[in-house]
Parts: sequence; C-alpha cells; structure tokens
Amino acid sequence: VQLQAFGGGLVQAGGSLKLSCAASGRTFSIYSMGWFRQAPGKEREFVATIRRGDDRTYYTDSVKGRFTISRDNAKNTVYLQMNSLKPEDTALYYCAATQAYRASYYYPNEYDYWGQGTQVTVSS
Repeated sequence: VQLQAFGGGLVQAGGSLKLSCAASGRTFSIYSMGWFRQAPGKEREFVATIRRGDDRTYYTDSVKGRFTISRDNAKNTVYLQMNSLKPEDTALYYCAATQAYRASYYYPNEYDYWGQGTQVTVSS
C-alpha cells in the first residue's frame, strides 16, 4: 500500500488543523492506521492509532482530548483532527499502516508502510 499524507501547515497556538492520509493499493479496511510525529533532534513518537476491524482508537497522553483519529474506508483515507494546538505539537507528522495484529501499535517498528511526512508548525 502507498500512503500520502497532507494537510499540514502553519497555525497559531490554539488553532486547528486536519491531516489526511490517502492510501492506494489493497483494501484499506484491512489496515490498522497510525499517526506519528518527529520534531527536529527527537525520535519519532506515537500520536494516535485506529485499529482494523473494530476501529478502536488509542492516543498518546499529550494529545488526548485535543486530537481525534478517524477513518473513511470508502475513501481509503485516515484523518487526524488536531484542535487546541500547542507549540510543542510542532513536528513532521507521518501516517503509517500495518495489516498485522500487534500488541500495542505504539511503536514505529510495528508498522509496515509509511507515508511521507507533512509539516505542522504551531506558533506561539
């Protein structure tokens, strides 16, 4: 599957952005989808995931209540709605996919496919 992420941009603190990740290739619904981010000089970190089958969602603590991950299988797209953005949310955001059932979906090595990043910059 090929993934393409878009929707990043520059926003003021407190603002909102909605990221999208479009998938091509095999049936989208068979993939669990994740969003990760990487700030300069830092490791790639988990943001959110939506599990295949039951669409159960998980979030890292720092974004709970502010970010929402969702998917539209008919459009082969996963979304990340980001509200109440903070400067510390500034990073390159990546979408990822895996067909396998994983223990947690929290780690980059649990995903098999990656899109290119989309930059999110939050100004104070």
